[in-house]
Amino acid sequence: MKNLFAFFVFFACLAFPALAAEKSDGFKADVAKAEKYLKELGSARARFVQTTHDGTQLVGTFYLQRPGKLKFEYDPPIEDFVVADGTFIYFYDAELGEQSNALIGQTLADFILREDVSLSEDVKVVDVKRSGGFLQIKIVQQDDPEAGSLTLAFKEKPNFELAKWRVVDAQGLITEVELFYLKTDIKHPSDMFYYFDPNRGKEPRYN
Repeated sequence: MKNLFAFFVFFACLAFPALAAEKSDGFKADVAKAEKYLKELGSARARFVQTTHDGTQLVGTFYLQRPGKLKFEYDPPIEDFVVADGTFIYFYDAELGEQSNALIGQTLADFILREDVSLSEDVKVVDVKRSGGFLQIKIVQQDDPEAGSLTLAFKEKPNFELAKWRVVDAQGLITEVELFYLKTDIKHPSDMFYYFDPNRGKEPRYN
């Protein structure tokens, strides 16, 4: 599962500085619409299909509790997972039997998980287009645009909602996550977003 783990490491390490360029009114309106949706997305659950650059597909369940918490849980036999507990985001690689972690504030996940989401101050939006039935918003690093990109895709009908995202790394390798059966305003179990070491049982780890 090294490709899977590399995807999340990239997802965690991509940080964005401020947006500077002036854009058209239509561009700004689309970004504002997406920003409003993300601001109001308090909790969610969805099934997902993750497709890696070599065509491998993995299926699982995605959980979100803003601010600060998310989880990617893969269907058996995959035992890898990702969880953010409000302070740290953890990446568990079952093949290696190891986890790594980072402060949420140092990762890309921070811009989605923070209490006040912004797509106009903390990120550089380089493209907005409608394609394949989705509103697509592409983001890159301002200081190093060749390091990779993140594209968020939103369905606009019948309801406006996040449908998928695509990460392109510095080598041009693409990983895409598509959401299905998205439900919002979900009440999650209180221990959903703790990191539990699979090698130690249900004992939450906070650092």
